[in-house]
Amino acid sequence: MSRFEEVFSACQDRRVAVLGMGISNRPLIRLLMAAGARLTVRDKQPREKLDPTLCAELVLHGATFRCGEDYLKDIDEDVVFRSPGIMASHPALAAARARGAQITSEMELFFETCPCPIIGITGSDGKSTTTTLIAEMLRAAGHTVHLGGNIGHPLLADVPDIAPADFAVVELSSFQLMSMTVSPAVSVITNITPNHLDKHKDMAEYVTAKQEIFRHQGSGGLVVLNADNTVTSACAALAPGRVRLFSRAGANGANVVIREGIITLSEEDRTVPLIPVDEILLPGTHNVENYMAAAAAVAELVTPEVMRQVAKNFGGVPHRLELVAELDGVRYYNSSIDSSPTRTAAALSCFDKPVIVLAGGADKGIPLEPLGPLFREKAKACILVGHTAERIRAAVIDSPEYDEEKLPVRIENNMEDAVASARSLAVPGDIVILSPGCTSFDLYSNFEERGERFRSAVRAMM
Repeated sequence: MSRFEEVFSACQDRRVAVLGMGISNRPLIRLLMAAGARLTVRDKQPREKLDPTLCAELVLHGATFRCGEDYLKDIDEDVVFRSPGIMASHPALAAARARGAQITSEMELFFETCPCPIIGITGSDGKSTTTTLIAEMLRAAGHTVHLGGNIGHPLLADVPDIAPADFAVVELSSFQLMSMTVSPAVSVITNITPNHLDKHKDMAEYVTAKQEIFRHQGSGGLVVLNADNTVTSACAALAPGRVRLFSRAGANGANVVIREGIITLSEEDRTVPLIPVDEILLPGTHNVENYMAAAAAVAELVTPEVMRQVAKNFGGVPHRLELVAELDGVRYYNSSIDSSPTRTAAALSCFDKPVIVLAGGADKGIPLEPLGPLFREKAKACILVGHTAERIRAAVIDSPEYDEEKLPVRIENNMEDAVASARSLAVPGDIVILSPGCTSFDLYSNFEERGERFRSAVRAMM
């Protein structure tokens, strides 16, 4: 019997709570039903707003529901699966743990039961692109790859179909990592900048959560770190296994650097040219760093020829600098995944002229003041929506040398109005980009939904 079968066989007739019926927990819920667990589904949403098909299956199974604001009250089940959106340190979980409950998650169970090597990627910016690049490189080299995690696909239900010779490439958020007790065989941290401070109690907790991706490695583990980022470079001293540093700036001691226009691996007694920078299809210096991180992670598994093949052909991930349409000579880009000011700065740096930027969203407690000088330098106009619209507007108009005539700032009620406002300002040759600099949770369930609304609004004008 496999470890996967053992785990779910042990759930038969046990009282199990699943906290949150979002995307990551839905396959888990069906696995638990099939195993014969006595299920309670707890969700902050009213029951009528939950997935009706899955709710019907749960009713037939005999599951109970605890929905609404009190969904975490009196957790008394034996096993509790939390969603990534519920902090591991939540007082309700602490109380359940004190009563003897086992607190775990879909991702923790995947790590426990996955039979193949796992490559894990985290970071404040660039982790989705880096994760996808690693998967693309491994596939191009002939490996079977299972891609998922925070990037959108829950992997636990795939475990019975995963062979030991395969690779799992997993994007991991700080919320998934903070309760992990196992680390991937290969770990990557793209960078660490202030993020999710509306959830984490402070920056120190956020950094500690990110570090969990390598803390539990053995001496043979590998962690790839950004030497140009102060926080990640400091992580090298904490790593229990091997460390490989990448540096676009050519930092001393870095293993993956740019030499004469080529991403190059230098380690021990070898120097290997990997990818010519000018062959990378994706625009932007931040994508050069993403390729450096990916190449550092798979250098023993993928040849330079395969890396170059991917660099020449890979066009990017959805919602990241995605060209939606060209309308009346104006190009519209969807970069809804840009959920922090640093991501927005990276996106805008890809264009050689000012753009019309759509920004704003939920307030996650990070400084938005950097958007002021950024937009003053890189934007032709700012169209703002969401809870942070007024904060971003203030950052822009308070930035040094702000000129209202050169940089109009508008606040709109929704995505459709924002796109219409952008079109009214645009002339042939302009670029309009959705690059929010904030999370989506004020108006949308995730950045994908936000991006889809932008796509739909643009295409409705065609």
